Amino acid sequence: MGKLVRDRIPEIIQEDGKTPIIRIVDEEEYVRELDRKLCEEVEEYRADGSIEEMADVLEVLQAICIARGYTLQQLEEVRRKKAAERGGFKKRIYWEGNQD
Repeated sequence: MGKLVRDRIPEIIQEDGKTPIIRIVDEEEYVRELDRKLCEEVEEYRADGSIEEMADVLEVLQAICIARGYTLQQLEEVRRKKAAERGGFKKRIYWEGNQD
């Protein structure tokens, strides 16, 4: 049942009169759990499409970036480079294959 949670969740649980059972994960497990958390948050976004869920996805992506040793500036630079080379998704192009 365990999962990676936001930093204040144990405090919020205590404020609710309960005692959370927590542990601090090592770096390897942290990255693995962040990857799992990203999948969880993407599924939640897909289910409801809210800006709150988008913010959760972004929060996890930022944590993954930092945990893997990249700065947010580096991530943005790579994103911009790829967008310049291959484009973004603004034109809503849906590829269905190639004609021979």
